[in-house]
Amino acid sequence: MKKSLLRSSLLLAAIAGPAFAQADTPPPQGVVALSASASVDVTKDLLNVTFSTTREGADAAAVQSQLKQALDAALAEAKKVAKPGQLEVQTGNFSLYPRYAPKGGISGWQGSAELIVEGRDMPAIGALTGRITTLSIARVGYGLSRELREKVEGDVAAQAIARFRAKAADYTKQFGYGSYTVREVNVNADSPVMLATAPTLRAKAMSAPSDESLPVEAGKGTVTVNVNGTVQMK
Repeated sequence: MKKSLLRSSLLLAAIAGPAFAQADTPPPQGVVALSASASVDVTKDLLNVTFSTTREGADAAAVQSQLKQALDAALAEAKKVAKPGQLEVQTGNFSLYPRYAPKGGISGWQGSAELIVEGRDMPAIGALTGRITTLSIARVGYGLSRELREKVEGDVAAQAIARFRAKAADYTKQFGYGSYTVREVNVNADSPVMLATAPTLRAKAMSAPSDESLPVEAGKGTVTVNVNGTVQMK
């Protein structure tokens, strides 16, 4: 009986020991939280143009056929100059829905179709807008390509990390410590998103050909990298 009580006491001590030791551990000393950031303005190199058109009529099949013809013609024109990464083409939303009369019942059908052109060859995309006559420009947006964004983020991250390390070294010296180690750190990048703008050309008449190109002026966006974390001063 005594041996059983002794084993129970030892087991209880083994379980409770680490908890008591953890409770008695003093909070870390010489820990400081820091943050640093770096930014750079970069010219946007990606252009996105969305073309669209709408049709309406009494017969759903006729409306759908008209939309398909308009989209096929625009798609064929865009594919003539398509290049991977430079000028890429894809179809967008294609919808057909009924219109209802005030007293109930379907009074007709309305639909819309979209074509999206995106790439880094802005002059070619601008020229293409003048050759697509079956759709009109709905939205224009500028942004950064993945390749440029990754390159810029890498360069800006190096600057932000260097500033974080410089702050850590400076604070370590000011607090009277000799060195420091990084306890934890987070690196976050903020890049400009694809911003849509109002179309700069008037909607072209469906039957009237046009050689009017889209004026292209991408502008600049800011890439920012933030570094924050804690360091242990020694």
